[in-house]
Amino acid sequence: MNVEILHRPANTAAKITLDPNEECTSEGGAMIAMSGDMRVATAVNRHTGSLGRTILTGVSRQIAREGYFLNTFTAGPSGGDLYLGTHLPGDMTMIELTGTTTLKVQSGAFVAHEQGVAMGIVWEGLKSMFSGERLIWLEMRGTGKVLINAFGMIYPIHVDGEYVVDTGNIAAYEATLDYSVTKAGGSWVSSFLGGEGLVARFSGRGTVWCQTHADRVFGSRLTPHLKPRKEK
Repeated sequence: MNVEILHRPANTAAKITLDPNEECTSEGGAMIAMSGDMRVATAVNRHTGSLGRTILTGVSRQIAREGYFLNTFTAGPSGGDLYLGTHLPGDMTMIELTGTTTLKVQSGAFVAHEQGVAMGIVWEGLKSMFSGERLIWLEMRGTGKVLINAFGMIYPIHVDGEYVVDTGNIAAYEATLDYSVTKAGGSWVSSFLGGEGLVARFSGRGTVWCQTHADRVFGSRLTPHLKPRKEK
């Protein structure tokens, strides 16, 4: 699977070139265009399992603001191209998993993964609840490419020790890192009056991928300007 990222960073799309009969699994609704002989299979989970677990996985993804279904694209005998986009304007990046690193992805940031990657659901505990962000994250394991997106530009920060990131600006991070949610300033009053509120303090060694905008903040700024729809 070859990934070419186009039109960065504001209106990014990804061109994915698949070898003959190669597969790529994407978030539902991400497809912009594809080769005419590309086959598409829609399922809750591309890996087999019990019906109850399959339904629970789909419901968990919905709680995490992901789609209930995933689409698996399979190229024809001559290979093919697949173009993927995102729901919010912003950037994309490709992360290569080597089998030794687990990637945790913020809900809403997943776009697609190669067939050697398995995706699961992770409960981040009460710290996510207190931060006001998503309670459920996506966990990527295995070997292969993972495509994620961001609201705004996305960029990596390599942590060796400690690093502080606003909770709304985390797109993904390596599981070699741990984080705690804490106040941004010297006191709770200064943290909230200064507009920063809660932040994630990462510790360890690994990479955090940050996005320049937070969709939660964008939504709160936009909501007061939305007028109720008038019924005819």
